[in-house]
Amino acid sequence: MKIIFAGTPDFAVPSLQTLLASEHEVCAVYTQPDRPSGRGRQSHVSPVKALASEHNIPVLQPATLKTEADLQQLKAFDADLIVVVAYGMILTQAVLDAPRYGCINVHGSLLPRWRGAAPIQRALMAGDEKTGVTLMQIVHKLDAGDMLLKEEYVIGPNDTSSDLYDKLSLLGAIGLDKVLAQIGQGTLHPEPQDESLVTFAEKLSKSEALIDWTQAATTLALKVRGLNPWPVAETRYQDQALRIWQAEALAIDTGLSAGTVSCQQKNLDVATGNGVLRLLEVQLPGGKRMAAQAFLNAHKLDGVKLG
Repeated sequence: MKIIFAGTPDFAVPSLQTLLASEHEVCAVYTQPDRPSGRGRQSHVSPVKALASEHNIPVLQPATLKTEADLQQLKAFDADLIVVVAYGMILTQAVLDAPRYGCINVHGSLLPRWRGAAPIQRALMAGDEKTGVTLMQIVHKLDAGDMLLKEEYVIGPNDTSSDLYDKLSLLGAIGLDKVLAQIGQGTLHPEPQDESLVTFAEKLSKSEALIDWTQAATTLALKVRGLNPWPVAETRYQDQALRIWQAEALAIDTGLSAGTVSCQQKNLDVATGNGVLRLLEVQLPGGKRMAAQAFLNAHKLDGVKLG
């Protein structure tokens, strides 16, 4: 098949690598326009563009993919299929109708749970026991198309969003290889989503980072894992933002008010609404990430109230 690939971040790279190693022809790659980033605000090339360029594949970076010129250019590739992985742009119905087999998407959740922008993070923060990827037919409604295949992953006790991001990107590539084989064999069995089971994964915001110490320790530990690597959970310490990269919940009753630090046996424990959150890795503005014990060597926190 002639395939157009549409993707942008490193999450999409394993899927593109799978296509490049297959018998199929990647006739074009669509990715987000280069954007300035870093302290120097230099133009940044997406990981997908970098890989496509290495293989001399035409790379297109339209701002909207909604103009008639953009549509005609896409149609000119005469593709059999469009594969979308974290492209970052909503496709019009005209684009969806262009390839012979339509458009399929690799989505980072077990649909219909967690449609939307942040499925990996929301699954972690909700305490889901498992997550995975769903390959689905794209329709003109957010993540609502028929499901073609699922690959499951059991969430480990220490998995962060960063960990799941890497693991699910690889699972997506595995699932894509299977779906392409099924398309070729004519053995696909699309399954409609049960609308009664739909949940939505809203985009993360910086405002979610601040810890509310009146919540249970188990809830806060999930939040720390879910917000790693962005925006990273934080609390206030001496009028500064203390970022919390790693933590664990303990079923301990200190008798202290929520947010109060206890440093028994060189542990950085914080009382919560139910139990204790033991901080394992923290960071002050302008400083490096460091183990909590190293942080305690330079800061006296016993009895301090975080907020």
